[in-house]
Amino acid sequence: MNRNQLTLYAVIAVVAIVVLANSLFVVEQRQQALVLRFGEPVRVINAPRKPGAGLNVKAPFLENVIRFDRRNISLEAQQEEILASDQERLVVDAFIRYRITDPLLFYRTLRDERIAADRIERLVNSSLRQVLGSAPSDRIISDRAALMRAAREDVTRRAQASRFGIQVIDLRIRRADLPAQNQAAVFRRMQTDRQQEAARVRAVGEQQKREIIASADREVAVTLATAQEEGETTRGQGDALRTRIFAQSFGKDPGFAAFYRSMQAYEASLGQGDTTMVLSPDSAFFKYFDRGPSAR
Repeated sequence: MNRNQLTLYAVIAVVAIVVLANSLFVVEQRQQALVLRFGEPVRVINAPRKPGAGLNVKAPFLENVIRFDRRNISLEAQQEEILASDQERLVVDAFIRYRITDPLLFYRTLRDERIAADRIERLVNSSLRQVLGSAPSDRIISDRAALMRAAREDVTRRAQASRFGIQVIDLRIRRADLPAQNQAAVFRRMQTDRQQEAARVRAVGEQQKREIIASADREVAVTLATAQEEGETTRGQGDALRTRIFAQSFGKDPGFAAFYRSMQAYEASLGQGDTTMVLSPDSAFFKYFDRGPSAR
């Protein structure tokens, strides 16, 4: 084999290696790839619902490969000064996490992740200005969770409308504070508002307490009056029944009437136990104490 043949074989081997190197490429599991032919996308590899991680083949020199991350991508938006609905200025610091779900749409709209970062950051800032700008500063500070949900939903709608080919995973407001020169005045106003609200609640509670006490007193008075009336009625009925029974008894036996009146006299004069009486032993007052045969 002469020198020319060796040179030819060497050239063929180099060309084969170059062709092979430009024909094979590897897509990692954490990546997704877009194959371009003369700058136009022809196929997607390892995107959602398009498996193909590992070794792949492309047309050498005619096609090239662009890789995108399949994992969640974090993007920190620059601090923005936002004007709340009460004309207070707030310094807002936020970040977003998203995932590329359609590499073809992502490439056609945003081309690469650097341009995507700029576009998405502007989208986040615009959404925060709209959502936070419609709320007063005290609500932005105290009710941040609800506003974050509203901003996330707004960013998701805008990204879908802009056909970015991404899925918004999360949007967080890390800081929403007043500029240092405004904090003291706003906190004093918030404190005054809370004190006024507390005073209002206490006044309402005091009024309700008075109404409850008055209602209870009225109910007690009505209940006592009703009970007294019922007692007097029952007592009157008992007295009438007793009088009727005594009258019937007196009519049947006059001696019982004398005996009963004597018992009442004994009770009135001797019932307390501290009465001293000086009477003759044969006094008629004591006739019912005599147990001899003449008394019977």
